[in-house]
Amino acid sequence: MARQDVPSSAQQQSSAQQQAASTDARTDDLAAIRAEAQAFVRAFNKGDAQAIAALWTVDGEYIDDAGRRFTGRDEIEQAYSSFFADNAKPEMRITIDSLRLLSDSAAIEDGRAVVEPPPVGAPGISKYTAVHVNVNGKWLMASVRDTWVETPSAHHNVADLEWLIGTWISEEHGFKHESVCRWVANKSFVERRYTMAHVDGTKTSGVQLIGWNPEGGHVQSWNFSPDGGHAVGVWSPEQGGWRAELHGVTGDGTPTTSVNLLTRLDDNAYVWQSVQRAAGGVALPDTDEVVLKRQPATR
Repeated sequence: MARQDVPSSAQQQSSAQQQAASTDARTDDLAAIRAEAQAFVRAFNKGDAQAIAALWTVDGEYIDDAGRRFTGRDEIEQAYSSFFADNAKPEMRITIDSLRLLSDSAAIEDGRAVVEPPPVGAPGISKYTAVHVNVNGKWLMASVRDTWVETPSAHHNVADLEWLIGTWISEEHGFKHESVCRWVANKSFVERRYTMAHVDGTKTSGVQLIGWNPEGGHVQSWNFSPDGGHAVGVWSPEQGGWRAELHGVTGDGTPTTSVNLLTRLDDNAYVWQSVQRAAGGVALPDTDEVVLKRQPATR
């Protein structure tokens, strides 16, 4: 019978040390790639297109969710610069679903990204695949591809309210009206927070949610004021805007009714007026027409 060599204890120890060193190296590499992903998020949330582009290799490739291809740091930086110019203060969150090393110098990452405020159109998430390579000891992205995946939502019922999203201000004769509108609940509802500062120094504020009522088959709003008052409005489209018939109650229990009119002038201005108003069965005068203007997006 042939003699079998048995590894010495020194050889076994050396092999174990090599395996431990290899495991430590892989762990360090994965940690470095995760740190790179977080560096991307920080740069994105700062609106720093140059810092974002620096996370790619010199000839790196980025394919966005519309299928557009950008090659090299200059093109990638320009793509993000354009995005930040068109979107005020976007913030990103990412979830890494899978990260694995392909070799000592290559890795692949799959994950999901969510940006707030959400982009125009049907709601969803951006799934991405990123290929990382080790260049002179530093992990960089060689290729990234985004894919847009729509998520369940009632957005299609209220998509015509997309133009309301943003900040609107009116200042006339000492009266200031400000409305801030944003999508909530996966773009199924518009949340409008409003403040009205009157000439006598008093202020009126409140929150309004606008969404689809599946039972009634119409757009509906729910208004809430700080004194506990609330109102429900039934919305119907009109030429150039919307008509909302509201029935509610003040904080002291007084019933109220009114018809609010929103008339869109263009993409950056609309007229608001409340007519046919009553409180406790007593008719109130119509409000003046208020022209609200969209405020420019700022970082």
